[in-house]
Amino acid sequence: MSALPTDRAWIELDMESLRRNVEILQGLMPEGCRLMPAVKANAYGHGAVEVARELNALGVDAFCVATAAEGAELRESGIRGTILVLGYTHPGSFCLLRKYRLTQTVLDSEYGRELSRYGYEIHVHIGIDTGMHRLGERCENIGRIIDVFRCKNLVVDGMYTHLCAADSGDQHCKAYTKMQVEAFFELTERIKEAGFDCPELHIQSSYGLINYPEIKCDYVRVGIALYGLLSTGEDTEKCGLGLSPVLSLKARVSSVKKLEAGESCGYGLQFTAPCDMKIAVISIGYADGIPRSLSCGRGYVLIDGKRASVIGRICMDQISVDVTDIPYVKRGDIAVVVGKSEEAEISACELAEGAGTITNEILSRLGGRLKRVCV
Repeated sequence: MSALPTDRAWIELDMESLRRNVEILQGLMPEGCRLMPAVKANAYGHGAVEVARELNALGVDAFCVATAAEGAELRESGIRGTILVLGYTHPGSFCLLRKYRLTQTVLDSEYGRELSRYGYEIHVHIGIDTGMHRLGERCENIGRIIDVFRCKNLVVDGMYTHLCAADSGDQHCKAYTKMQVEAFFELTERIKEAGFDCPELHIQSSYGLINYPEIKCDYVRVGIALYGLLSTGEDTEKCGLGLSPVLSLKARVSSVKKLEAGESCGYGLQFTAPCDMKIAVISIGYADGIPRSLSCGRGYVLIDGKRASVIGRICMDQISVDVTDIPYVKRGDIAVVVGKSEEAEISACELAEGAGTITNEILSRLGGRLKRVCV
């Protein structure tokens, strides 16, 4: 990055960290297995096009998204390789699958027939429900699954399931995960016995790869780990892989002013100055994805390597912080919401913990007003 952005707020993407994370995760995978990174939800808030372009340059040639519109955006931006749509595509949007060469998940056998009735060849992966009971045809319905293979206009390139408890070390969860894996591979054997070639298989997402690296499939749908984090700070620390966060979130100081003792700040008079103070207004808010639950001292930003506590309620476009003990703060200075400032750091995990959620949610909610800058 040759010059600092002039935007009110922006996201910086450390592409060297992304490359390093790819190497680390590939090192866990069995021989012959390939990455199918999850770049849904704008690559967990990082910027799907920016991330996918870098991954393409690294030789990654398969991606998964949540919607056909997400896949279309990648194709419009020149992204090469398989793009698997994990979620539902309405029949009125089947044309996007054909136009942008997207691979659609078959959510169940009825949906497979609906896709086939479109009348054009569609490449698909069959979703298998092995116990999460969300999307996919139930694994015991072997006849219905084989019917999908027989659909005239469907080209079955893959088949996958999703592990619902792979993040837990609890014995019940580990046993449940083992049951899901065994059910999936038993199904693949029955499909072979029925005379069909078994397509490319995938089971693991980030936690599945980290906790069950011995599972041998064709793809790993790695998501949050690709971006250098896991869903909680505890999990990130325990995994011990040396993953590096890719994303930093920064915003400009838009105003610095004095607050006299007894004066209130913000909506609802939720903060009253206990003494004479200096406050700064930061040009980012809940419309950009900052949780409002971090209001009134539950959140911080970093300015000049020091923590500045949120005072009052977080607004749609601004946050007020206490900078009484931070000298020389002025309009235009940079506040770090996620990332490092000198020796100090606020991680996305810390932000999520303060808001009572997981890093996946915090990151994926980061809004479109935030410019993504590769550094």
